[in-house]
Amino acid sequence: MSNKTNYSYVGIAFIILVFGIIFIPKIVNRISNDDITRDESRSENVSTNTKGTKSDLAYLKIGDEPKKVPAFSFTDQNGNTITNEDYLGKVYVVEFFFTTCPTICPIMNRNLVNVQNHFKDFENFGVASFTINPETDTPEVLKAYAEAYGISNPNWHLMTGSEEAIYKLANEGFNLYTAKDETVEGGFEHSGNFALIDKDGYIRSRRDNFGNPLIFYNGLISEAEGTDDDGIPQEITILKEDIAKLLKE
Repeated sequence: MSNKTNYSYVGIAFIILVFGIIFIPKIVNRISNDDITRDESRSENVSTNTKGTKSDLAYLKIGDEPKKVPAFSFTDQNGNTITNEDYLGKVYVVEFFFTTCPTICPIMNRNLVNVQNHFKDFENFGVASFTINPETDTPEVLKAYAEAYGISNPNWHLMTGSEEAIYKLANEGFNLYTAKDETVEGGFEHSGNFALIDKDGYIRSRRDNFGNPLIFYNGLISEAEGTDDDGIPQEITILKEDIAKLLKE
């Protein structure tokens, strides 16, 4: 073997030694500090299990205190008494509607059936629908309505009861506007928004660009539509995303 060849091997060995001294400690340090990105570690298709951890969803706060769903007790479409405690341990969506509504209620409930079907495998997901026309919406009427819309989730209760209690729950408990108004089509006014409730009974939502809670989710535009005539985007997709986050808490 020539001296020239020996010098070549020595040169290569020297380069490898320098690389190890300079770069290997840096790589080890990045790994120990969890500074390797998904692309670098080739794990971009691996989902992170966040079960048991708090999500980034905001709490609606009144006087610096997280707002909790007030106590309620009503009768559902099956004739059963349902209270707020029946929803503890479940993530659920709240709406106020009435079965003879000729305008927004059919849209809202088709969107909620979409959400129901998306989470059909989750026993701890539900919906609370409160009629604002309890005089007409008896349990029997609510049951027929549920069947007509394909409502199948056993945790989706369509509830009726004291008109005074329902309106107080809507306007004060959830700040979802509800009122009788004979001048409007159908005879009632009410919000087309949904409220999202976590397993402990607190109202939750994602935040806007300024860090403030959005509070409610627009229930009047379907995913298929994308936007309404005014260019307002649908929020059913983000509702689904936020339900999934709360289910993991």
